[in-house]
Amino acid sequence: MHNRRFLIGLLFSNLLLLSAQIVGFGDEKTLTLDETLKNLGSLGNTATFRWDPFFQAGVFSWADQYIAFRVGMPGETGLVILNGKEILSLPSPFLEQGTLQFPQAFVGTLIRVLEDARSQEAPAQFRIAAIIVDPGHGGKDTGAVGNHTIDGKSLRVEEKDLVLKVSKDLHSRLSRSFPDKQVLLTRDQDTFISLDDRVAIANGIPLQDNEATVFISIHANASFNKHVRGYEVWYLNPEYRRTLIDQSKYKDAQEVIPILNAMLEEEFTSESIRMAESIMKRFDETLGSAFPSRGIKAEEWFVVRNARMPSVLVELGFLSNETDATLLTDETYIQHFSEALYKGIMDFVGEFEGL
Repeated sequence: MHNRRFLIGLLFSNLLLLSAQIVGFGDEKTLTLDETLKNLGSLGNTATFRWDPFFQAGVFSWADQYIAFRVGMPGETGLVILNGKEILSLPSPFLEQGTLQFPQAFVGTLIRVLEDARSQEAPAQFRIAAIIVDPGHGGKDTGAVGNHTIDGKSLRVEEKDLVLKVSKDLHSRLSRSFPDKQVLLTRDQDTFISLDDRVAIANGIPLQDNEATVFISIHANASFNKHVRGYEVWYLNPEYRRTLIDQSKYKDAQEVIPILNAMLEEEFTSESIRMAESIMKRFDETLGSAFPSRGIKAEEWFVVRNARMPSVLVELGFLSNETDATLLTDETYIQHFSEALYKGIMDFVGEFEGL
């Protein structure tokens, strides 16, 4: 994978304001979104587009480049951000009867800038600096509980204990493989930690400009339907929007904040999906037919939606199901889950860092 310009810690650093030489764009011809994508694609890579209706901002992705903008009025000039560090002043894209329109000067300048960026030296290597493993629940909060009677014997499984065991083993594996990274547990014993505190641990890690953190929250499931079973991996619903930028720090750059926020969302969502896919692939390989896969899903879990980084939430199985609960008390399958998580995270880190 090409090194993505991951934006954690990078935004607002060494911003370069470029003045576009644009004359008489008020009545110029405009292009549709499809025409704009086709023009950007003429450079040799497929361009994709993501629209954020909440912030009225859009993000073009081309190769490992990101171009973010906010719509304005016809004839206005607005700011466009390239890769979180270059700011261009260009004719603003605008909405006309609900349809995006892109001034020719906007598209033409982007093509020139992307061509220039492609010819420049490769950026510094981006790396994962910290991996946060979050065992769900703990202490007074047991989480899901499975109570079953099997061959006359009682079986009780508490989510908080199961996920702590898996998380500690995962932490041990990752720590051995990544001595140069911070590998942290939000809890390492049976203690209660609030959701806010879990997220604060992750968001509070100091990072260099070329560094990122990832967050993996581990849980077990339950259902009123005792027949439901299987594992699943969740990431943040891309339709959910957070304010990721601390606006109080940038009072003189209010116009830039929405489009920077849209770029962060684009990057976080993309990387979260990649991490979810890596973990799911390893689950499918490692667990075989013992556990059914319930796939990758999107949701607005608190610990995922408030972590300002790529984040996934893993559900190991249903403690309410007798088969899942029995297997999840078997040390062999606990090791299988830990191994699959470990390999999935290793795959994601290797892909992200271009190893």
